[in-house]
Amino acid sequence: MTAFQGSITALITPFKNGAVDERAFADLVERQIAAGTHGLVPVGTTGESATLTDEEHEQVVRLCVKVAAGRVPVIGGAGSNETSYAISMAERLQKTGVDAILSVTGYYNRPSQAGLVAHYTALHDATDIPIILYNVPARTVVGLSRETMATLSKLDRIVGIKDATGDLARVALQRVECGKKFTQLSGEDMTAVGFNAMGGVGCISVTSNVAPELCAHMQEACLNDDYVTARELQDRLAPLHDALFSDSSPGPVKYAISLLGLCTDELRLPLVTPSDASKAKVKAALSELGLIG
Repeated sequence: MTAFQGSITALITPFKNGAVDERAFADLVERQIAAGTHGLVPVGTTGESATLTDEEHEQVVRLCVKVAAGRVPVIGGAGSNETSYAISMAERLQKTGVDAILSVTGYYNRPSQAGLVAHYTALHDATDIPIILYNVPARTVVGLSRETMATLSKLDRIVGIKDATGDLARVALQRVECGKKFTQLSGEDMTAVGFNAMGGVGCISVTSNVAPELCAHMQEACLNDDYVTARELQDRLAPLHDALFSDSSPGPVKYAISLLGLCTDELRLPLVTPSDASKAKVKAALSELGLIG
């Protein structure tokens, strides 16, 4: 079985008075591991990578690796729309001891599929660490075609994909075109069980920040082909999935974690606190799961 599977948490980056709250972050990592989470992604989209400085980016990843201490894989976010910068960040994160890097497609400048092949090939050739592609066209506008993925999957260290398209048909076709050994991870909590049934092996999850044990149990059920249990857990988690994306992420998930007393709900502009309607949905979902009184 692949080293990257199961419930992999896309960690938030907690702030306190404008700075990274290292103590809270370390406690969040410990909580995840104690709850059975199978892997960690520091400084992805959910970790507010877009508003961290390079020094903060490396600081958070290094701390995650230190606290995890080899108990679970750590996949460091290292994507950019500028290839030389993506390479530079990947090289720096490689030195922290991460097990792989997660690299998003080029955003804003809208590269062609040929440009994406050239971008990821350059990243691959400049590093010696496993690379997981990240396809999230809702945020980046450009997406990876299946043909591009099939081409990239032939490179030695491009080992998998975080697929946040929400298109479950792609999973089966990618399995055929990229091979069964190519790791497919869902990037969307609400469809994660269906994704696994189609050939995925896990989820890089936002919800597992809040309910790590339930998410880990759901993913373990999928890995064991126990989809009766997986669906039961999915049904319990569905209102929380919905609530956590009821406003710009990671606003709702940070608010949820603040209600659990684990860190502040502080965000960096241009993100602002979730709407009152979103907060009400988050509170209701946490209450329904028995996570708050």
